[in-house]
Parts: sequence; structure tokens; C-alpha cells
Amino acid sequence: MAGHSAHQAAPTPAPEIAIIDLSLMARRVAFKFVCFFVGVPVYLAGVSLALASETEAHLLARVQKETDPVKKSKGQTRLARIKLEQAIQAYDHGDIEQGVQLVSAYLGRIKDSWQTLRSSGRNAARNPQGFKELDIELREDLRLLADLEQRVSFYDRAPLEQAGKELERVRAEVLQALFPVARMIEATKPSGKTD
Repeated sequence: MAGHSAHQAAPTPAPEIAIIDLSLMARRVAFKFVCFFVGVPVYLAGVSLALASETEAHLLARVQKETDPVKKSKGQTRLARIKLEQAIQAYDHGDIEQGVQLVSAYLGRIKDSWQTLRSSGRNAARNPQGFKELDIELREDLRLLADLEQRVSFYDRAPLEQAGKELERVRAEVLQALFPVARMIEATKPSGKTD
């Protein structure tokens, strides 16, 4: 072969290799991206459910040991909220029977919280700490129950309506403790009848 050198190499397909490397790298990045944004929330959802049950058990133990009535009441109110959230989830998943039981447990814990404050001997009008927080929680819980009532079938609403009425009664008692003057004003109002 005249005129050709013996050491001449065949041309390398460098541009083709670079394109293959880039497409492979893009696939790897996309795969990692999908795994991260799908896997992490799924993992965290499992962790948050585990933490909720650990939190409930931890709160229950702490409430049982607590001697300060305000702190005890706040803990009982948090425990009640956990039960209400569980009831909402049960209703949303169509487990009405479980939802009714959880709403009943919620009411029991709210009543315990109110009883703890009431039996503490504290004057709510002069020292409202704990009473105001309970009132705020009761208002929020009433809204959550009302929202849940709207999502639940008419035939399954009766326990929720009863719970709402019971919550309103407890809240009225809390407000009377916070504002005893309002009770005295109502007692001194004329009944509107004239003889």
C-alpha cells in the first residue's frame, strides 16, 4: 500500500460516545430525582404515622404523671385532638363505626381536660391560663367537626351532631368560668314580662 502509513488508526467515534454518555447520565439523574421525590414522602408518611402513635403514648404517660392542672389540661387537650384527627381519618376512609368510637374517646378526653381545670380551684377570670387555651381548642375542634359533618352522609351525622352539641355545652361552661360577669348580667336582666 503505497502512500499510506502503517500506523494510521481508524477514526474513533468520540461524538457518539459523548451522546451516549449524556443520555445515560440524564436517565440516571431522572431516576434519582423520581426516587427522591416519590420515596422520601412515602418514607416520611410512614415515619409520621409511627411518630403520631409514639406521641400519643408519650403524651398519655406525661399527662398521667403531671401534677400542674394547667399543663395536665393542655396535655389532655392535645390527646383529645389526636383522637379527633384519627376520627376524621376513619370517617374519610369510610370506617364509620371506628369514627364514632374515636369521637366518643375525643369527647371523653375533652371532658377530662375541662374537669381538670374546673377542679383545680383556679379563678379563670383572674388567672385565665389554661382556660383560654381550652376555649381556643374547642372553637377549632367545633370547626373541624362541622367540616366533617358536611363530608359525611346524612345518615351517619347523628354522632357528630351530638358531639358538636356536647362541645358547645363544654365551651359555654368554659366561657362562663372566664367571664362570670356575663352570667350575673343575664341573671339580673328582666325577663321581658310586664305585669
